[in-house]
Parts: sequence; C-alpha cells; structure tokens
Amino acid sequence: MIKKNKKAILFGFLSTVTASLLMVSSAKADNFYDVRPNNETSKLEAYLKFTKIVSLIEDQYVDELNTSDIIDKALKGLLSNLDAHSSFMDAKESKELQVQTNGEFGGLGISVGMKDGALTVIAPIEGTPADKAGMKAKDIILKIDDQATIGMTIDKAVSLMRGKPGTPIKLTVIRKGEMKPLIIDIVRDIIEIQSVYAKTVGDNILYLRITSFDQKVVSSMKKAIKSHPKTKGIIIDLRNNPGGLLNQAIGVVDMFVDHGIIVSQKGKVASENIIYNARKNGSDTKTPLVVLVNDGSASASEIVSGSLQDHKRAIIVGNKTFGKGSVQVVMPVGNNESLRLTIARYYLPSGRTIQAVGVTPDIEVSYGEIKKAEEGISIKERDLQKHLESELQKVDGVKLDKKEKENKKIITEEQIYKDLQLKSAVDILKALIINNKK
Repeated sequence: MIKKNKKAILFGFLSTVTASLLMVSSAKADNFYDVRPNNETSKLEAYLKFTKIVSLIEDQYVDELNTSDIIDKALKGLLSNLDAHSSFMDAKESKELQVQTNGEFGGLGISVGMKDGALTVIAPIEGTPADKAGMKAKDIILKIDDQATIGMTIDKAVSLMRGKPGTPIKLTVIRKGEMKPLIIDIVRDIIEIQSVYAKTVGDNILYLRITSFDQKVVSSMKKAIKSHPKTKGIIIDLRNNPGGLLNQAIGVVDMFVDHGIIVSQKGKVASENIIYNARKNGSDTKTPLVVLVNDGSASASEIVSGSLQDHKRAIIVGNKTFGKGSVQVVMPVGNNESLRLTIARYYLPSGRTIQAVGVTPDIEVSYGEIKKAEEGISIKERDLQKHLESELQKVDGVKLDKKEKENKKIITEEQIYKDLQLKSAVDILKALIINNKK
C-alpha cells in the first residue's frame, strides 16, 4: 500500500510537471525562434521514461530498494558519465569533502585523476608517505586494499585512501615497464607540505621547485627571488605538481608577464565566463625563465607553463603534461547532499584548451641520467671525508654543521647529471643568460 501511494504521488507530480511544461510551451510559442521539433514533448517523454524505469526497478529488482535509493544511484551514474570530475555526493561524502577541505586528516600525499577510465596517479607530493613509498606519476591504481577501483569514482577512491594517521593501506598498481602489478604498502600520515623549495645552480641561477599551489606559493617565490639578488636566470620546476589554487597560478604568471590574458574560463552560464589579465605592477619581464614539466604536471601547473609559453616568456622543457583543465563547483542540493559539477573549462592566452590535451613542451626531454666517463677507480679525499662524517653521525648522533646545511640549498654538478631534464634546463638557461647580456 505504501508503494502504491508513493507511485500515485510520483505520477501526480509528473502530471503537474507535464501540465506546467505544456502551458510554458504554449505561452512561449509566439516568442520562441530557436525551435527544435517537439523539444518540450521530447523532454516530457524522457521524464516519463525515467519514472517508468524507476517504478520497474522498485517492483521487480531482486533486492529491496526504495525510491530514494534508486534515485541516488541514478544520480551517481548520471554525474559520473558526464566527466571524470563531476559527482553526486550523499551526506557522508559531502561531510568527508568538508573535512578534506577545511580540517586535518590522515592521507597519503597523492593526487589522482581519471585517465582513459582508469584511476591514475597524477603525482605523489614530495616528502609525503606516497612519495617515500615509491609511488610514481602515471601509476594506475588497480586496488585499494581489497577493493577494485574499476568503475569507482574519484570521490570514493579518495575516501578509501584517506584515514586515521598511522594506519596502513595497501595499493595494487600497474606501472609501465613492470611485468606484473606492484603491491605498495603505505602508512597514512598528516600531510604537511612545503610548497616552494629554493636552491641555486652556480652563482647566478635560481632553482624554484613548486610542489603544489597552496596559498603561500606567490609570497614564497617573491621571498626567494628577493633573497638571491645575483640571479640572472630562473628555473621553475613544476614536475609532478598536481595543481591547487587558481589565484596562485595566476599570481605566478603575473610575476613575469605585465600585459595580456593569463588564462580565461568559459562555461554555459555567462557569469562563469571570466578573463584573468596580467598587471604591470612589479612584473619581471627580463630575467630568462625555463619551466620544467612532465606528465605529473596538472591543472594550475598547466596554466602556469602554458600561459608563459603562449606569452613567449619561458622555454618549457620536459614531457607533455597531464591535461586537466576544467572548473568544478560544489553546490548543496538539500539533506546535506551536494553536487560537484564541471561548469567551465580553462583556456590559455592563445585560445587553446588544456583539458585532455595538456601542454606540449618547447623542448621534449625524457627523464634520465647522464653517464659521465669514468676517471678510473679512485677514492678522492673529499669523498672519503664525507663518508667518515656520515659514519660518525650514525654513531654519535652529531648534527650537521651550518656549512653542511647550507649545501642542501645548492644543486651540485653531480645532482644535475643525474637529472637529464634539469641538465637540459640549466644548459638552455645559460645560453639565454649569455644572449641576454648581448
């Protein structure tokens, strides 16, 4: 009896909707010029078809389901089929999103996205549990503990990977070049990220590594540049940077470009069509720039690298980026439920999109090590001394002295030769600095 009453209410509601649609159709008939044949009729037929299917499921599906459960499942399917970033979140999932956005939580320090239908690692964040455990960009996560990720939404995957600090998790991943899936054990922790690392190469090159675009990126970069007044060229390393705040990405570009469009976003609703322009205040348009990217560079990283590339303000070096260039908003829909919906896409100054395309470097260089010619088997005095100091620290717990700490802010020739992309960036920047002098 209860079910019949529900159906009566549901069909009564649809009858009201039908009548409303017909009246609206009649009222607009004289003023509607963009006419598509039977548009309102097709819409009504679609609503009726949906209602009929819900009724059939409720009556005949093998397990007991109420109308609310069926509608929730339908909404989840609908949103997940729009694109990889839209989703319907029930009360529990909405609360978890608020915790992730506003509170402290235990996590892995990993950014994921959907690529070709697979849960793919965009990048592990430097210094986090995922990074230390050996997770890599482009790893495909096949299982989270014992749950397969096939057909799983990003929200569900993130929810499973997040948890109490100190608790273990097991990820089964597929990695290019490996014969079989890898099982990686990680212990969750509170994720604390230093977003900008500043180092020097030689006397006049400043290396800025941005791990993610949090609210302190622009101020940290300005501070680093100010504290290195002898800088003649800058390397901005965005490799494995999964993105972050749009205003920080815009701010970084604005530091080096003094006019024109930085990025724009376009959507169906006019209010979402926004253009972000560069400002002249304090922009450095002279210092040569090289930006490092790879397939783990996404979202805000792609805005920075692509915009600087379009403005011909920097040379982009590395591998093609991930290709995440869409805008999502979270909208409450009642009962503590919410909708995350893609409302716009980002466009670079030239008008090209990032979404599913990414940014192609000016000079494509694969990651690798440069083998140097051996000078013969020998132990140099500085190597022996460094080794002995290391052993003493293990025994006596001796802390690094100030000089040794300062060396951590310097990229050595040995480190450069272990990173072909960085070596290419340094060589290009040296040429640009020479040309700049002329």
